[in-house]
Amino acid sequence: MQRVIGGLLILTATGGAGYVYGRELKRYLETMLYFRYVMSLIKGEIAYACAPLPEIFSEVARRVKEPYRRWLIKTAKEMEQREEYGFARAWNRCVDKYLKELGLKNEHAVLAKEPGTFLGSLEKDTLDHAMQLYLNKVDLEIEKLREGLAAKTRVGGCLGVMSGIFLIVILL
Repeated sequence: MQRVIGGLLILTATGGAGYVYGRELKRYLETMLYFRYVMSLIKGEIAYACAPLPEIFSEVARRVKEPYRRWLIKTAKEMEQREEYGFARAWNRCVDKYLKELGLKNEHAVLAKEPGTFLGSLEKDTLDHAMQLYLNKVDLEIEKLREGLAAKTRVGGCLGVMSGIFLIVILL
């Protein structure tokens, strides 16, 4: 009887691990979708308001959730201080510091830093075009994540159950 109960517990634990893996993949996709939403808000504010970037970041920060709010507010403050370093360096430092809790993969962290190279230095028309190209690149990354999501979730669940069965067979 104890072996049966132990086997069920092992199977439940490993199946649960596969489920958690699938949920984590979905959460990551939602994170990337919200990041794209924040960047599209910045693009819209640039096109509509024609205001300085610190004002645009402050305005967008009022409409987004944490940690994006804190990231935009701190980036705006660093830009207003206008110390000796450039915009790209301030942008990269703020992305590293305030978006670290999102747990972005390395290639997506690099993607998040990319606007720092063009956001602070272009005129309005060129900036609008560059932001659109950037959003298209983010859309491609999101599409890659979305394509693999169903298969990876299914494989994670199957591997969880199969590893549980394997452990049960070995322990019995």
